[in-house]
Amino acid sequence: MNRQVQSFSQAFVVSIMALVLSLATTNAVGQDMDHTRPTVPSEQLTIKALDAKSMILTPQDIAAMPHKSVSVYNSHTKANETYSGVPLADLLGKAGVPIGEKVRGKLFLIGVVAEGTDHYKVLYSLAEVDPSIRAGDVIVADSVGGQKLGKDGLFKMVSSEEKRPARWVRNLTSITVIEVKP
Repeated sequence: MNRQVQSFSQAFVVSIMALVLSLATTNAVGQDMDHTRPTVPSEQLTIKALDAKSMILTPQDIAAMPHKSVSVYNSHTKANETYSGVPLADLLGKAGVPIGEKVRGKLFLIGVVAEGTDHYKVLYSLAEVDPSIRAGDVIVADSVGGQKLGKDGLFKMVSSEEKRPARWVRNLTSITVIEVKP
């Protein structure tokens, strides 16, 4: 009898996990990246930390911060582009998110969700955006080729180590720090 209960419990857990994964996959597949659709330009950037505190940044705030340039190939435009912006790690640090040597243990289960005005969302792990852990750069760009971003809004999330720009977010409007619970 005890074995039957254990088998039933395992089957139940597996069924629930399969249901959750199928729903998550349906949601992820349903999100498309249509650059031909008109979008609403971003006007400000909200960063929400784990402690529920928010920081709102204007284009003037971003322009006043130290910038970094990254040169990348954009497969959408089929061109090499140079973006300039603020490293995401710097913005997260200003919002009180641990960065650098403070990232260890459970902090490797922290995620960063970037969202555009078109509700396109991507997820980075905290380690992926921390330059003390990863070689590539993730920036919140406010210019490309020395010019404002134009149709891509006031802010755009750009990662220098992506083979294709699927996790770049144009018209970036929010960055939310989350705890991933396995």
